[in-house]
Amino acid sequence: MIKYDHVAKTYTDIPVIKDVSFTVNQGDLFVLVGPSGSGKTTLLKMFNRLTVPTDGNVYYQGKKIKDYDLQQLRLKTGYVLQDSSLFPNLNIEDNIAIQLEQQGVSKEARRTRAQELLATVDLDPQIYATRMPNELSGGEQQRIGIIRALAAKPSVILMDEPFSALDPVVRHQLQDLVLKLQQQAQTTIMFVTHDMNEALRLGTKVAVLKDGVLQQVGTPQDIINRPANDFVRTFFHGHGFHFELKDVLKNGLGKRVDQADSTRTTVDCQTFEDLLTFCRDHEDKAFVVNVEDEHYLVNRKNVWNYLIRREKDRA
Repeated sequence: MIKYDHVAKTYTDIPVIKDVSFTVNQGDLFVLVGPSGSGKTTLLKMFNRLTVPTDGNVYYQGKKIKDYDLQQLRLKTGYVLQDSSLFPNLNIEDNIAIQLEQQGVSKEARRTRAQELLATVDLDPQIYATRMPNELSGGEQQRIGIIRALAAKPSVILMDEPFSALDPVVRHQLQDLVLKLQQQAQTTIMFVTHDMNEALRLGTKVAVLKDGVLQQVGTPQDIINRPANDFVRTFFHGHGFHFELKDVLKNGLGKRVDQADSTRTTVDCQTFEDLLTFCRDHEDKAFVVNVEDEHYLVNRKNVWNYLIRREKDRA
């Protein structure tokens, strides 16, 4: 669906993107992750032509991005920034519907769509539709930024570090929201972050960048289990065990099951440390882990093998 083909970008003889190629498939939540200055945002902006490659091309549905009508391309692409970028002079309903208005959608249809989207993020349309952006909290503003990007039902949404300025609790809630909305709409999302844990939690595919060079592209399980080089290994494992238990389970350590198995022990866990404690204190070869009302079948041996592999990688 989206193809970056040997793209490069140079500013005043300084290369910031160096011969990068990757493909984003329909329905992917594709995460670009890396430290500051690695070129993540530059690559993202190449899609909606806020940045033009010095070399190479970006393709969308088999056609070069540079051959699309720029206004139509941007009208059909959702865009979410770190600060939500709501228009301060427009109320929330009008902010949500701004792209629909530019597309000539009737006022009544715009209102209906805005109210529908407010309801999907648990913001009462009767209360929030007529409020102004400065009357909302940071988390509420970012929710509006997200659903505004969905309003015109775009095929692609670009998200540039949308949660980096939020506190951890709100950040986690909005990550859940993006996962839910993306699953419902099956929209293709390109998402920029500097946080590897966020990348692994959200991404169906993850592209790791350093100094404008693509280090690895793969599933979260690939990144965890088969890091391509020392940088990728260090970038992830530098976080120690401070990562989401559910993310580790869904990325290969556990097998998702519909409900608890009455023939096996079920253990409620909140953290990876809880899981280790259970494995240490019990002899069950296989058991069901309940985390946030989701159930995963876990093999005790796999937990120890996972720990051994991590320690070898960290050595």
